Amino acid sequence: MRDGAPPSRTQDPAIERGPSRLETLCLKKGLKMTGQRRTISRVLSEAKDHPDVEEVYRRASALDDKISIATVYRTVKLLEDVGVIERLDFGDGRARFEEARDEHHHHLIDLQSGRVVEFQCEELELLKERIARDLGYDLLGHRLELYGVPLDQKRGSGE
Repeated sequence: MRDGAPPSRTQDPAIERGPSRLETLCLKKGLKMTGQRRTISRVLSEAKDHPDVEEVYRRASALDDKISIATVYRTVKLLEDVGVIERLDFGDGRARFEEARDEHHHHLIDLQSGRVVEFQCEELELLKERIARDLGYDLLGHRLELYGVPLDQKRGSGE
Protein backbone atom coordinates (compact mmCIF):
# COMPACT_ATOMS: atom_id res chain seq x y z
CA MET A 1 0.00 0.00 0.00
CA ARG A 2 1.32 3.37 -0.97
CA ASP A 3 0.80 6.53 1.06
CA GLY A 4 -1.67 4.81 3.37
CA ALA A 5 -4.11 4.20 0.51
CA PRO A 6 -6.44 1.22 1.04
CA PRO A 7 -5.81 -1.80 -1.18
CA SER A 8 -7.84 -1.98 -4.36
CA ARG A 9 -9.99 -4.98 -5.19
CA THR A 10 -7.49 -5.86 -7.91
CA GLN A 11 -4.56 -6.10 -5.50
CA ASP A 12 -3.75 -9.77 -5.03
CA PRO A 13 -4.59 -10.72 -1.42
CA ALA A 14 -2.63 -13.97 -1.77
CA ILE A 15 0.61 -12.00 -1.89
CA GLU A 16 -0.02 -10.61 1.58
CA ARG A 17 -1.19 -13.89 3.16
CA GLY A 18 1.22 -16.31 1.54
CA PRO A 19 0.35 -19.25 -0.71
CA SER A 20 -2.85 -21.24 -0.20
CA ARG A 21 -2.76 -25.03 0.11
CA LEU A 22 -3.83 -25.37 -3.53
CA GLU A 23 -1.24 -22.89 -4.73
CA THR A 24 1.47 -24.81 -2.89
CA LEU A 25 0.30 -28.07 -4.52
CA CYS A 26 0.22 -26.41 -7.95
CA LEU A 27 3.73 -25.05 -7.53
CA LYS A 28 4.95 -28.54 -6.54
CA LYS A 29 3.42 -29.86 -9.77
CA GLY A 30 5.27 -27.20 -11.76
CA LEU A 31 2.29 -24.99 -12.68
CA LYS A 32 2.88 -21.32 -13.28
CA MET A 33 0.76 -19.40 -10.79
CA THR A 34 -0.49 -16.09 -12.13
CA GLY A 35 -2.21 -13.64 -9.82
CA GLN A 36 -5.62 -14.75 -11.06
CA ARG A 37 -4.78 -18.44 -10.61
CA ARG A 38 -3.62 -17.65 -7.07
CA THR A 39 -6.90 -15.89 -6.33
CA ILE A 40 -8.98 -18.77 -7.73
CA SER A 41 -6.84 -21.30 -5.84
CA ARG A 42 -7.34 -19.35 -2.61
CA VAL A 43 -11.12 -19.25 -3.13
CA LEU A 44 -11.19 -23.03 -3.58
CA SER A 45 -8.80 -23.64 -0.66
CA GLU A 46 -10.91 -21.54 1.69
CA ALA A 47 -14.30 -22.89 0.55
CA LYS A 48 -16.19 -24.62 3.34
CA ASP A 49 -18.85 -25.73 0.86
CA HIS A 50 -18.60 -27.31 -2.59
CA PRO A 51 -18.91 -24.36 -4.99
CA ASP A 52 -19.72 -24.61 -8.67
CA VAL A 53 -17.76 -22.56 -11.22
CA GLU A 54 -20.23 -19.67 -11.09
CA GLU A 55 -19.85 -19.42 -7.30
CA VAL A 56 -16.06 -19.61 -7.58
CA TYR A 57 -16.29 -16.77 -10.10
CA ARG A 58 -18.46 -14.66 -7.76
CA ARG A 59 -16.02 -15.12 -4.89
CA ALA A 60 -12.90 -14.59 -7.01
CA SER A 61 -14.26 -11.50 -8.76
CA ALA A 62 -15.04 -9.99 -5.36
CA LEU A 63 -11.28 -10.19 -4.73
CA ASP A 64 -10.14 -9.26 -8.25
CA ASP A 65 -12.66 -7.57 -10.51
CA LYS A 66 -10.49 -8.28 -13.57
CA ILE A 67 -11.08 -12.06 -13.37
CA SER A 68 -13.39 -13.31 -16.12
CA ILE A 69 -15.69 -16.31 -15.97
CA ALA A 70 -13.65 -17.83 -18.84
CA THR A 71 -10.49 -17.58 -16.72
CA VAL A 72 -12.27 -19.33 -13.84
CA TYR A 73 -13.47 -22.14 -16.14
CA ARG A 74 -9.97 -22.62 -17.62
CA THR A 75 -8.29 -22.53 -14.20
CA VAL A 76 -10.75 -24.94 -12.60
CA LYS A 77 -10.24 -27.35 -15.53
CA LEU A 78 -6.46 -27.05 -15.18
CA LEU A 79 -6.60 -27.64 -11.41
CA GLU A 80 -8.82 -30.66 -11.97
CA ASP A 81 -6.52 -32.03 -14.68
CA VAL A 82 -3.47 -31.87 -12.40
CA GLY A 83 -5.41 -33.52 -9.56
CA VAL A 84 -5.47 -30.77 -6.94
CA ILE A 85 -9.26 -30.39 -7.01
CA GLU A 86 -12.01 -32.92 -7.59
CA ARG A 87 -15.20 -32.53 -9.62
CA LEU A 88 -18.33 -33.65 -7.81
CA ASP A 89 -21.76 -34.39 -9.28
CA PHE A 90 -24.60 -34.31 -6.79
CA GLY A 91 -27.34 -34.77 -9.39
CA ASP A 92 -28.39 -31.11 -9.47
CA GLY A 93 -26.97 -30.39 -12.93
CA ARG A 94 -23.99 -28.40 -11.59
CA ALA A 95 -20.44 -29.67 -11.35
CA ARG A 96 -19.10 -28.72 -7.94
CA PHE A 97 -15.53 -28.74 -6.75
CA GLU A 98 -13.50 -29.40 -3.65
CA GLU A 99 -9.83 -29.52 -2.83
CA ALA A 100 -8.40 -33.00 -3.31
CA ARG A 101 -7.45 -34.38 0.08
CA ASP A 102 -5.56 -37.38 1.36
CA GLU A 103 -8.26 -38.50 3.77
CA HIS A 104 -11.19 -40.30 2.17
CA HIS A 105 -14.68 -39.01 2.84
CA HIS A 106 -18.22 -39.19 1.51
CA HIS A 107 -21.09 -36.76 1.10
CA LEU A 108 -24.68 -36.63 2.33
CA ILE A 109 -26.77 -34.21 0.28
CA ASP A 110 -29.82 -32.63 1.90
CA LEU A 111 -32.39 -32.62 -0.90
CA GLN A 112 -34.40 -29.82 0.69
CA SER A 113 -31.68 -27.29 1.38
CA GLY A 114 -28.92 -28.48 -0.97
CA ARG A 115 -26.51 -28.55 1.99
CA VAL A 116 -23.67 -31.04 1.62
CA VAL A 117 -22.46 -32.84 4.74
CA GLU A 118 -19.07 -34.55 4.61
CA PHE A 119 -18.57 -37.67 6.68
CA GLN A 120 -16.17 -40.53 7.31
CA CYS A 121 -17.09 -44.00 8.55
CA GLU A 122 -14.47 -46.68 9.11
CA GLU A 123 -17.17 -49.35 9.39
CA LEU A 124 -18.44 -48.40 5.91
CA GLU A 125 -14.91 -48.49 4.47
CA LEU A 126 -14.40 -52.03 5.79
CA LEU A 127 -17.78 -53.14 4.41
CA LYS A 128 -16.96 -51.81 0.93
CA GLU A 129 -13.61 -53.59 0.97
CA ARG A 130 -15.31 -56.84 2.04
CA ILE A 131 -17.98 -56.56 -0.68
CA ALA A 132 -15.34 -56.03 -3.38
CA ARG A 133 -13.25 -58.92 -2.06
CA ASP A 134 -16.30 -61.22 -1.87
CA LEU A 135 -17.05 -60.38 -5.50
CA GLY A 136 -13.44 -61.17 -6.46
CA TYR A 137 -12.12 -57.63 -6.79
CA ASP A 138 -9.40 -55.49 -5.34
CA LEU A 139 -11.07 -52.14 -4.63
CA LEU A 140 -9.00 -49.33 -6.17
CA GLY A 141 -11.39 -46.45 -5.67
CA HIS A 142 -14.97 -45.47 -5.09
CA ARG A 143 -17.27 -42.56 -4.46
CA LEU A 144 -20.41 -42.53 -2.38
CA GLU A 145 -23.07 -39.86 -2.15
CA LEU A 146 -26.12 -40.24 0.03
CA TYR A 147 -29.27 -38.20 -0.60
CA GLY A 148 -31.82 -37.49 2.08
CA VAL A 149 -34.04 -35.12 3.99
CA PRO A 150 -33.78 -34.26 7.68
CA LEU A 151 -35.64 -36.73 9.89
CA ASP A 152 -37.63 -33.98 11.61
CA GLN A 153 -38.85 -32.71 8.20
CA LYS A 154 -39.92 -36.18 7.10
CA ARG A 155 -41.85 -36.81 10.32
CA GLY A 156 -43.60 -33.48 9.97
CA SER A 157 -44.96 -34.43 6.55
CA GLY A 158 -46.90 -37.42 7.94
CA GLU A 159 -44.59 -40.16 6.68
